[in-house]
This record gives sequence, structure tokens and C-alpha cells, in this order.
Amino acid sequence: MSMVQSGKLTLSSDNATETVGGRTTTFTQVTFPTPFPAGSEVVVQTTVQTFNGPETPGVRLHDVSNTGFLIRFNELYGGGVTSDGKHTAETVGWTAYTI
Repeated sequence: MSMVQSGKLTLSSDNATETVGGRTTTFTQVTFPTPFPAGSEVVVQTTVQTFNGPETPGVRLHDVSNTGFLIRFNELYGGGVTSDGKHTAETVGWTAYTI
């Protein structure tokens, strides 16, 4: 049986763009209201729901588990686009479900 949870948070970034994979010291922990059953395969999808800052806030996720996930803004970087990584507060909605 599939299980679904959702929520939203206010997220901002006072940090430089992170360019090293796996470095998560600037991420924010989100804990699910109810843990998914142990051993579940959990998928998290996010959507930025506001437009408060002019730069595009890329959303990075890490360490998705049955109890929560890590999230941060990482403004778009590369392909000729350079960002300082800092971004004002935006509302981010998330949906987590088991597959």
C-alpha cells in the first residue's frame, strides 16, 4: 500500500553556491510528520511556490529516508550562469510517497 505525506517550509540561503557533491553542512533537515515504514523506498518532490527573489532557486535534496530529507537552495550555476548562491526566503512545497 502506498503512503503519501506533504508539507511546506520557508527556505532561504545565506550561503555560497555549493559545488561539491555530498557536502551537506548548509542543508536544512525536514522530518516527516509520521515516519514511513522501515525499509520503504521514499520519493520526495518539491516545488517553489513563491517568486520573491529574481534569481532561479535550484532545489537540492539529499539523504531521503523513511524519516525525512535534507534540502537547500542552490541557485542555478553553470552553462554560462554564475550565482553567488544566496537567495531570499521562498515557500517550498513538498510531497513524499512510497513506491
